[in-house]
Amino acid sequence: MTSKHISNGILRALAIVVGILLLLYFLVKIQSVIIYIIIAAVLSLIGRPIILFLRNKLKFPNTIAVISTMILMLSLLTGLVVLFIPLVLEQGKSLSLLEVDVLQAKIQDIFNQITAYFSSKGIDVLQKFENFDFVSQFKTIPNILNSIIGALGSLSVGLLSVLFISFFLMKDSQLLKKGLLTLMPSNNSEGRFSKSLETINNLLSRYFIGLIFQITILFVIYTIILLIFGISNAVVIAFLCALLNLIPYVGPLIGGILMFFLSMTSNIGLDFQSEILPTSLWILFCYGLAQLLDNFVSQPVIFSRTTKSHPLEIFLIIVICGILFGVVGMITAVPLYTALKVILKEFLSENKIVKSLTKDI
Repeated sequence: MTSKHISNGILRALAIVVGILLLLYFLVKIQSVIIYIIIAAVLSLIGRPIILFLRNKLKFPNTIAVISTMILMLSLLTGLVVLFIPLVLEQGKSLSLLEVDVLQAKIQDIFNQITAYFSSKGIDVLQKFENFDFVSQFKTIPNILNSIIGALGSLSVGLLSVLFISFFLMKDSQLLKKGLLTLMPSNNSEGRFSKSLETINNLLSRYFIGLIFQITILFVIYTIILLIFGISNAVVIAFLCALLNLIPYVGPLIGGILMFFLSMTSNIGLDFQSEILPTSLWILFCYGLAQLLDNFVSQPVIFSRTTKSHPLEIFLIIVICGILFGVVGMITAVPLYTALKVILKEFLSENKIVKSLTKDI
């Protein structure tokens, strides 16, 4: 090997490294666009069964079926917004600038009751918080509200972008598939990859629809629980806690803490020992029962029937992705793992491990 060959090899390797770095830089710069495409792809998968029903059963033209599906989805979104905005505004009154002093006094009062209650039991755990400066903490609330308002502009642009992309992905269900196939080398693997994409579309479509049913069931159960105990803004609290279930394992824990805290703050002004604490504990107990129902009924049905994976298999994948990529990894673990299994079955079907993992697909 001559020095010329060595130098050419080094230059080629450097060019590859520079190309990869430029590609990563480009992807970072357009990450918002990538997110829009991913969200639009998920929406198109959710709307796919509706489009097929309108097109095949009711004989709608493809474009009319897509427009009808998007109108239905937008109507549901608008209905949620119309339902929640008055409730959020009502809840936000106590968090507005004019109510900071009142809110601070109420929370300081309930804090004093908690301290007195635990002190009467001989527990001094909360004593170190006696001098906690609530005023300085609540000064951050206006900044949070301003950040939320500032984000609304970006949200509106994102919403329009997602709707625009979703329309074309729904109108031409092969659009994303064709885009991915262009990245494949022109050989016999293209047909097998195309078949894999079709299977992935079917499985993920069922999976996302299953998630919607899961969240809806939890939302109804949480709302009933909170209404029974007379908690203010029960619908908003129930929706937030149900939505947190999109984060496997960690989300329900955060939702339980959130529901417990909000149920306590909804009863501010009542006696802590006889009213606030028993009510909040009963709500937390009912929340736990709802989670047991979800873990042993809803989730096994969704995961086993839609992704064709064993619950233990799903658990390990979610934990591993959570360790490697955090919350985003936990949320995307199941869809990505499902897609990977389908591709492995198509291209490595004779492998013993792959055959064992994909026998139900």
